Amino acid sequence: MITNSVTDIVENSVTHSVAPSITHSVAPSALELAALLKAKKISVAEVLDHYFGAIEKTDPHLNSFLALAKESALAQAKIVQEKLNLNETLSSLAGVPIAIKDNISTQGIKTACASKMLDGYVPVYDASVVTKLKQAGMIVIGKLNMDEFAMGGSSETGIGGPVHNPWDLSRVAGGSSGGSAAAVAARLVPLALGSDTGGSIRQPCSFCGITGIKPTYGAVSRYGLIAYASSLDQIGPMGVNIDDCAALLKIISGPCEKDSTWVLDKPFDFKESQPNRLDGVKIGLPINYFADGIDKEVAESVLRAAKEFENAGATICEFEMPLLDYVIPTYYIIACAEASSNLSRYDGLKYGHLSKNANTLDEIYRLSRSEGFGIETKRRIMLGSFVLSSGYYEAYYQKALKARALLKKAYDQLFEQYNFIISPVAPTSAYRHGENITDPLKMYIADLYTVGANLAGLPAVSLPCGFDSEGLPLGFQLCGNAFKEADLIMASRVYQARTGHHLKKPEVDF
Repeated sequence: MITNSVTDIVENSVTHSVAPSITHSVAPSALELAALLKAKKISVAEVLDHYFGAIEKTDPHLNSFLALAKESALAQAKIVQEKLNLNETLSSLAGVPIAIKDNISTQGIKTACASKMLDGYVPVYDASVVTKLKQAGMIVIGKLNMDEFAMGGSSETGIGGPVHNPWDLSRVAGGSSGGSAAAVAARLVPLALGSDTGGSIRQPCSFCGITGIKPTYGAVSRYGLIAYASSLDQIGPMGVNIDDCAALLKIISGPCEKDSTWVLDKPFDFKESQPNRLDGVKIGLPINYFADGIDKEVAESVLRAAKEFENAGATICEFEMPLLDYVIPTYYIIACAEASSNLSRYDGLKYGHLSKNANTLDEIYRLSRSEGFGIETKRRIMLGSFVLSSGYYEAYYQKALKARALLKKAYDQLFEQYNFIISPVAPTSAYRHGENITDPLKMYIADLYTVGANLAGLPAVSLPCGFDSEGLPLGFQLCGNAFKEADLIMASRVYQARTGHHLKKPEVDF
């Protein structure tokens, strides 16, 4: 059970379960919307008209979209509507609109990774996940804003400008999938795809009060995902609730012959049951996550979530997370090394922006990359090049790989004892624009709770768990063993059935 060392914080705190600016009107979930379409109570064209209207009205304040695809969306809607009219067997999300993070390739729709380096690039092919979405009858309506090449934690580094949090426009939406989180939170789209290299799905979900899943590495194809760090990147669903996310994950998961890293032989098949108890389930609570550096209100909200699981029959067991001091340096050495390698192809000749001021080959390389990449991307490329350079490879990169192996072993041992590990997602709620952008070290350290799942290739979900005293959403993370997404979703369903945090939405009548 949770001991007095942590429950004292909860019992002596003021509960901020509802933000003062929340409206209690609830839009249909993605699954409910699909059911209405299947019952022919509404048409796909009417759904698109609603969401494009909402985007036109609200997104100028949020800046969550970088491109819309009205023409192709309407063409796809006609095809799907015909199939619905003929009562053809379609997926549980047929006819539902979805928006895609700008680092996932979409045929005929601009995909620039929010970077000048790829500005104007229009892919001639779809990513595997996009192909699966279309086969399932979902409608791609646009591309979402992000940090440049997914490098950042606030969605402030992209060429399209910063994404604004719909709960408070002066706050960041999180990163790098901030556009995805803001659009879903503001109900501009029922579902979105993000990518998660070190928390880039989970942290924006926490900041914007929505639900997201970072799948097991190899469960979802990376083909068509423009790489940041290839051994860490994973595409995942972002939605209002866990059932919507599970339905989307079922569609995008499974094998892909074009991706050499896929592991899952067939798509996930999640049961529709809605359990209300977690008897016999053991959840680990890493008490060293609640030491210095975490806001009191964040700690309180996560511990209340743990208490809710305990009330549902789970056993909460405190433990010390091993190797905690090595997680951040290990992650950033490996991620930046892979970024340096992946982004070396953008040289102005083979790929990417070509400087108009270059006259020699040396100037083409130097000026094209200097002009095409933003400051944060340059910083990570330089760090990665340094740790891979002669004389430093053994001292940094090789040691980081060994630390990663030790961390994976530690997680394996933890999941021999516990079904899940519950933790914060971020040490704070959404901070103000510009507050941390000039302090990269502070932003890197804020990834402490999320990067471990990526290093170990494990699945994790981010779930809303309340609001702070300023009315900003707070979230917690539940991490599970590899390919145990079904168990994570079951536990998440229990939590969301017992709480209503995920049902709250911000006022967006600007």
